[in-house]
Amino acid sequence: MLRDLIRHVATETGITQARAREALGIIMNAADRQGSPFADALFKRLPGARTLSAKIGSDIGAPTGTIARLIEQTPGGRRAVACGMIERLQGCDLSHKEIGLMLPAIAGFAEEAYAITGFGHLGDLLGSDGNAALSPSAIAAVA
Repeated sequence: MLRDLIRHVATETGITQARAREALGIIMNAADRQGSPFADALFKRLPGARTLSAKIGSDIGAPTGTIARLIEQTPGGRRAVACGMIERLQGCDLSHKEIGLMLPAIAGFAEEAYAITGFGHLGDLLGSDGNAALSPSAIAAVA
């Protein structure tokens, strides 16, 4: 199924599957570091997603310690994670348009394949207020 998501994102954004895979890993790693309920739901339903997130996180030197993760969930930490994510996506040679198409492509796949809803923009992904609004089915998938 992870390959299906990669293909879907590549098709929806017009980028290669290799770039889509790397970009997905960057986005999922950022969401995971923020404690996103969407990331938890997707990791539970999509085999290989957590592994891709961890591998890309390791490749980019993302913090993994408990204290670092807590710091990344403060307002300043959230801003730093979001900015770092955008910088890394730009480092993959994604244009602003391609980056803008990534989140709706991921959300569309998650909704169609897993009925995970309530996600479609950066605030939902990173849980800007710490309480991202997910549908009851997505919350049940996390529990």
